[in-house]
Amino acid sequence: MSKLLLQLKNKLKKKMNKLNSMYAVVLMASVFAACSKDEADPIIVVPPSDGSTMTLNGIAGTEDGTSAANSVYVDFSADKQTPVLRSSWDLGFYSGAEFKVILNATNGASVAKLSKTDLNAVTETDLTQANLVITLGGTAEYGKLDDPRETNILNKTAIAAISATDGENAVYLFNPAGGSHSSPFNVDNVYKIKILRKGAGYTLQYAKLKETTFKTLDVAKDTKLNFSFVSLSGGKTVNVEPAKAEWDMVWTWSLYYSGAPGSEFVYSFSDLVFTNNIGGVTAAQISTSTKSYVAYAEADVASTNFLSNRDVIGSKWRITSPATSAGVNSEVFYVIKDGAGNVYKLKFNSFHANDAGTRGKPVLEYKLVKKG
Repeated sequence: MSKLLLQLKNKLKKKMNKLNSMYAVVLMASVFAACSKDEADPIIVVPPSDGSTMTLNGIAGTEDGTSAANSVYVDFSADKQTPVLRSSWDLGFYSGAEFKVILNATNGASVAKLSKTDLNAVTETDLTQANLVITLGGTAEYGKLDDPRETNILNKTAIAAISATDGENAVYLFNPAGGSHSSPFNVDNVYKIKILRKGAGYTLQYAKLKETTFKTLDVAKDTKLNFSFVSLSGGKTVNVEPAKAEWDMVWTWSLYYSGAPGSEFVYSFSDLVFTNNIGGVTAAQISTSTKSYVAYAEADVASTNFLSNRDVIGSKWRITSPATSAGVNSEVFYVIKDGAGNVYKLKFNSFHANDAGTRGKPVLEYKLVKKG
């Protein structure tokens, strides 16, 4: 009898040990689960770059540096550049509250507004080349492109703001490339387009001018981006600008303007620099006669006049005429405040053979002055 009791006691002990082990596992799992709920995964914050030197990659192939095929987006805090083919997109659909569409000035695009609102009713007979031609040096060309004289490219777009009433949205003829169309251009390259609202986004209707049916493409607003970009030849949205919080300036060729205030004329430039003002970037030009690049420090930030104009830098950072003097403008440098409040000072070191540089591959230097 005592032997039987001993066997039963041992079996009971083993069962209790097993139950205790299972309970321990359940208890530990509960603890870990509670910890995972109470303690969120740590957010890793990458500090902004302290500064660097960067050679922009504007050359995509064998093209001349004065017509570099890439636009190059720069993010100072990440020490990152993003080269994008200028010809990779046609239209940019604004992601903000307004319903506006921009043209690809970096590829020389132009539009002509028609009186018609039915895309199928538009034929080759609706094309008057003079209405779509951009004459470089002309002072009456601004309605054919987004007015580059504006501080914000959305202020005067060539395509009117998209109405919620479909019948109020006109058809436009669109020439995707060229810049200067002073001589007759190939009608086969011309598109007819109409843009409508669709909920919180857009619907694009498009076809080649000679085509009798059109395609449609829905374009959603993406709040991470300034614009959603579309390629008509590809019939799809394409990646162009990085996320609006991930770039500060872009170096490019573009339709722009020249001339005295009040009599500006349309012209095309290479080596233009635009800031991401829609993404909250501001900038200031500093004369080296008042403060040197080396001497500019955090104490100077408070008295710096930051502007939201997209072309604070523009083409003023370099000299091209006379040819013997071409090179970086050593009399100025720039201060950039990004959307996160980080402040960088920026200077260009070279871009031309005269300053030991390479056209299409400018070298810039920047330094963190104040962390946001």
